[in-house]
Amino acid sequence: MSGRGIGPLEGVTVLDLTSVLMGPYATQIFADLGADVIKVESPSGDTTRALPPGREADRGGMFLNLNRGKRSIVLDLKQDAARDALLALAAKADVFVHSMRAQAIGRLGLDYAAVAEVNPRVIYANMYGYGRDGPYRDYPAYDDIVQAASGIVDLQAKLSGGKPTYLANVVADKVTGLTGAYAIIAALFARERTGKGQEIEIPMFETMVSFAALEHLCGSVFRPPLGPPEYARATSEARRPYATADGHIAVMIYTDRHWRSFFDAIGNPDWSRDPMFASIQSRTENITAVLSHVSDILATKTSAEWIALFRKVQIPAGPIASLSDLLEDEHLHHTGFWQDRETAAVALRLPGIPTRFSSTPGEIGDPGPVLGADSRSILQDAGFGDAAIEALLADGAVREAV
Repeated sequence: MSGRGIGPLEGVTVLDLTSVLMGPYATQIFADLGADVIKVESPSGDTTRALPPGREADRGGMFLNLNRGKRSIVLDLKQDAARDALLALAAKADVFVHSMRAQAIGRLGLDYAAVAEVNPRVIYANMYGYGRDGPYRDYPAYDDIVQAASGIVDLQAKLSGGKPTYLANVVADKVTGLTGAYAIIAALFARERTGKGQEIEIPMFETMVSFAALEHLCGSVFRPPLGPPEYARATSEARRPYATADGHIAVMIYTDRHWRSFFDAIGNPDWSRDPMFASIQSRTENITAVLSHVSDILATKTSAEWIALFRKVQIPAGPIASLSDLLEDEHLHHTGFWQDRETAAVALRLPGIPTRFSSTPGEIGDPGPVLGADSRSILQDAGFGDAAIEALLADGAVREAV
């Protein structure tokens, strides 16, 4: 088997036993960057296939985007013949990634020991809710659960009058997906140096605690603590888009230079000489009062007036864009971010690859495949003969698209 796309990961083969969003996002990145990603699905398929809206019953919009550039094979892994077929594919793969709990993948006879036995060079990635050495290891986990468990929901409550809220974003799945992608690529790099494969673990809970703690651990980095685990600027009730005379804008007055430029632009009012504005330390310690002053002054002009002024003096500022706005955004248009693709049933607009490589650019592939669309060709590429393939199809161990 070999890479089917173009990009820095051309020639890398990934067996993808993940579903929903976390794992498929990680492997979408691999497909965009040139890897041959083989999506291994059960006879019922990835549950994300059925999420609306969509023009086909088994390929909704989210599925088409998340699984672009991948090939689909259907294996009923409850059958020994299907397991054997998967191990034959694994023997020639570079990466084996799954999103089942440790017990579940073990019951299938597809843990790291089983896969490494047929391919010692494989990078075997576990992506699931909780690290398997801890007491939470058997708990089911989805994005909402991990947002709550990792401190994200509690932090959001500080901005909503104490009411617990989720981010309007499937952030735990996506951050863990990104973490999985870089971890697998790092393991591939290590293999290039040592010739050895390895097993890696990417648990959602631990990943998101690390993510939340990055800026919020603050005084609790020290033992004994110098303060609570909370970055005051990020949780201040005054930290929100600013109301202007005709709407709202985002403004980030952060560095000493930013503050000097801001005060000069508004005529250096008396309150600007308050010592709390003197340094980043004093501003952080008095963040709610600091931002309240900014809020009061920004209400005196229109959004367009403030944005023009801030851009003139190089203070970060911008409008509050909706996703609908971004579909027509001039910058994204000029950079070619939005890309058109088609299936037999629909025309689509997909987000492109956000990163650029000067000599090995990637390319987004075809929208997410029909369930089992590539079962036969994947087995042929792996060296299965026609008779062996027909036997697997006859037993129902492997299934093709209908």
